[in-house]
Amino acid sequence: MPYEGADYYTEDGEAIRAAVNQWIRTSGAADGCFDFDKAVRDPSHPTRFRNGYHSGDNLHPSSIGYKAMADAVDLAMLRGINPAKAVKTVKEAKK
Repeated sequence: MPYEGADYYTEDGEAIRAAVNQWIRTSGAADGCFDFDKAVRDPSHPTRFRNGYHSGDNLHPSSIGYKAMADAVDLAMLRGINPAKAVKTVKEAKK
């Protein structure tokens, strides 16, 4: 998740975070992923949380942030109702 503005934020740390997230989204190592980073980041400044989505420390989600994360979870995918959707999710992340 984004953390620019947190006390220990660094550009090097952000580069690592971005690389790990990209790998999770595109490597195919998992059947799919729920993109919490995308759910809480500011679209115009993706290294930061959206306004109101962090608890004040630019590191931990607020209740609104946690709600956004919960909304990003596809329960049908978890239940295995549509396993093809998991593969589709990984392929969409590769775009």
